[in-house]
Amino acid sequence: MNQAISPHSFHIPVMGLGFTVDSPIKVAKYGISSVISIMDDHLLEDMRRIYSEKFDLPYSPISEKEEDFKAKRTTAFLDLTQLLVDKQIQEIKNAIPEKGQLFQNYIDLLPEAHPLKHLAQELIHQDLTPQQVETIKSMILPGAIDVNIMTKVDKMNYDQNGDLLPREFSDALAALRGFANSKLSSSVIFSAGLNPALYSYAEQFDCFFPTPQHPNSKSIILKVSDYRSALIQGKFLAKKGLWVSEFRIESGLNCGGHAFATDGLLVGPILEEFKTNKKELQSSLMEVYEKALEAKELSVPQTPGIKITYQGGIGTSKEDSFLRNYYQLDGTGWGSPFLLVPEATSVDEDTLQRILKAKKSDFYLSNASPLGVPFNNLKTSSGEDQRKQRLERNRPGSPCYKKFLSFSTEFTDKPICTASRQYQNLKSKQFQNGEISEKEWNEVAEKDCLCEGLSAPAILSNGSTPRRNLNAVTICPGPNLAYFKGTFSLKEMVSHIYGKLNLNLDSERPHVFVKEAQLYVSHLKKEFQNLIASPSSKQENYLDKFQKNLDQGIEYYQHLIQTVQLDSEEMLEKMKVQLKNLQQELSVLKPTLA
Repeated sequence: MNQAISPHSFHIPVMGLGFTVDSPIKVAKYGISSVISIMDDHLLEDMRRIYSEKFDLPYSPISEKEEDFKAKRTTAFLDLTQLLVDKQIQEIKNAIPEKGQLFQNYIDLLPEAHPLKHLAQELIHQDLTPQQVETIKSMILPGAIDVNIMTKVDKMNYDQNGDLLPREFSDALAALRGFANSKLSSSVIFSAGLNPALYSYAEQFDCFFPTPQHPNSKSIILKVSDYRSALIQGKFLAKKGLWVSEFRIESGLNCGGHAFATDGLLVGPILEEFKTNKKELQSSLMEVYEKALEAKELSVPQTPGIKITYQGGIGTSKEDSFLRNYYQLDGTGWGSPFLLVPEATSVDEDTLQRILKAKKSDFYLSNASPLGVPFNNLKTSSGEDQRKQRLERNRPGSPCYKKFLSFSTEFTDKPICTASRQYQNLKSKQFQNGEISEKEWNEVAEKDCLCEGLSAPAILSNGSTPRRNLNAVTICPGPNLAYFKGTFSLKEMVSHIYGKLNLNLDSERPHVFVKEAQLYVSHLKKEFQNLIASPSSKQENYLDKFQKNLDQGIEYYQHLIQTVQLDSEEMLEKMKVQLKNLQQELSVLKPTLA
């Protein structure tokens, strides 16, 4: 694998479509890895135009009339991003002999234990020899320019004549092809579960295989919620000779964007299982992987490694260091807090001010996603304002131009989006005719256009106007963001992560473990209410299992804080009380299941 290793212990995960679309251009020069969503080719094309103009580079539009335009747009933007990051890294290296500001900025952000930081301090008062300059240059590494494909967003597409295109032109497969054809030496992150067609398609690209002619310059990362999911998906890919280089464990509910609740499994026990079974996971995948490579007559590389990382709701350096050290993680992901760091993400000024003014109750798990998956949302966003205004004008739904989430065939042969004006008008008529209940209509009316709302901030924050003047922004922060107040410089946030600086967080913020448990208990209560409204023995059995897992998870934490110093004494005492309260809340629900 010829990919550089980031000098940092954290990465910035993908956020929405637009919030991290240009993050690598902002932070990779400091060795910080970040992730671009490559689902929206319209946004990628707009951003390529914006950055080409910004850096006075030639720009030739890729029209929708071109064959395979989705993949071509993806490749073009990723290649531009790589070009700009390479240029930035070279400028830093050029600043080494004179110890210029660009070089100093890179050094300042490094973790204290990094060897380059010590070397720079030793040589601070010396004139550097050519050999020392070359040594330092070799240690200046960019952060990874990784990409994300949400596996569920895989709509089939049609040509200019309205004829259905072959499977490889679906949204997810076209995005993968765009990444595979790019100049990046990085990873594609598959999130939201197994997509057999997408995973099988990856087998067609040499860049994912270790061959002498085509060294695997690109790798695969899986975002998973638990160990079982990692094993199943990892084996599916290994059977095709595709190695998973990293499993990114994400909290089911204490995260941004779409929330995929586990069966009541909490992150502590999940990480414990990965820690206990990491060698078994690697050996079982390796066995399948070797057979697949042998069948392809490819040489087997020396035991490729597997990284395990965690992301979701981390807020302090104590939490970060405990997670990495106790669970032997290879890194962590810090997402939502970076929405408050303009140097790292793209958030327009109006949305930033709305976040800063928001109350804790404004951050909530909504039904806004047309995918039918719970979606973290902000009640005070301009996207929510727009949705409500349309309802007040009896014009429910959004104009649907991009159609990435068009999956409903309830009324039409060709799939349409449940957030679209077309679909919502039809459902509104059903409600007016008494064919559906008010509750059913309200659930439909809550759907929002994520395609436009999640991409607009990137365009707006770069001083441009979104196509068709669709300026309303949908924001998808994790619950953790409610406890961060103010905007921060990149140096301040990184220093906070490494414990060199403590940002002033809300004093009511619970420990990351407790917050997730609280979210799961609240989720369970809502599910119980739904069960009462619509009794089902299958759902009752599911909630029974869910509750037992939650009980066991809370007991795990109670045992953990008795045996391990995972935080300050003050925090531990607070956790004991909060966990006991959660147990009591759960016990009240038990008779309902009898």
